[in-house]
Amino acid sequence: MARSIDTQQSAVRGFVPAQNDEERFLMRHVEDLARAAFGRGIARYSAFLSDREQQLAQAALNRAGAPEESCRFEGGWPDAERRVLCLEPEDCYPASPVCCVRLRCRGLAGAQLPVHKDYLGSLMGLELRREALGDIVLPADQPGTAYVFALEPAAQLICRELYQAGHTELTTTLLEPDDVPQFPAAQREIRSATVSSLRLDAVLAAMLRCSRGMAAELVTAGRVEINHLPAESVHAPVYEDDVFTVRGKGRFQLTALPGKSKKDRLIIEYFQY
Repeated sequence: MARSIDTQQSAVRGFVPAQNDEERFLMRHVEDLARAAFGRGIARYSAFLSDREQQLAQAALNRAGAPEESCRFEGGWPDAERRVLCLEPEDCYPASPVCCVRLRCRGLAGAQLPVHKDYLGSLMGLELRREALGDIVLPADQPGTAYVFALEPAAQLICRELYQAGHTELTTTLLEPDDVPQFPAAQREIRSATVSSLRLDAVLAAMLRCSRGMAAELVTAGRVEINHLPAESVHAPVYEDDVFTVRGKGRFQLTALPGKSKKDRLIIEYFQY
């Protein structure tokens, strides 16, 4: 795509404070964990947190003055999206609660294999809370195998109770930390488009390849989130690194704003998860 050079630094969305009682409770909980960990010198851990919850947790740690070198987020593998907050004071005895369960299908050759939503549905059927579960990884080089990251009690329950995903029987194995494989980094296709403005409806229409009117209808119907928060206006400005979740359509990330085209339209680069 032809483009002109634009040296202006792209704007980045600032931190969005807690928006409701649930988010405010999470921040207070993280502050309580920090006081317990660093006041007593004992390691403390949260449940699994989403991207948005991790941002709130980091803000709570900053507010509590927690030492940065003793705080980390751990999801069980390098590219994890859902992560546990680990507060590990100096000279404590850390014991990460993140476990990994390998699920292997026992279906007949040629049978349709479960997909991510099948595994998640079966796990939720065990009446597990979502915060007890981390990522579900389906390596492309291991068809019929999935890896579930979970808190230890949930991992034990999965090994005892989970026998099926979709219509396929499973075997489960709780892995030792050293036996968790090194998963290849996700290969995502970076796409580009041009937009007239960095308004939500314009950018969403480009990503979904639909009209701005249809994109606006998705927003007004409450089907769009930006960075895990409901989008309130079709006119909302968007920023580099924003993540868009469109119910029924997928999830997208705006990765770069390289500049303008020769026709003076703004160039966006993005990928779909």
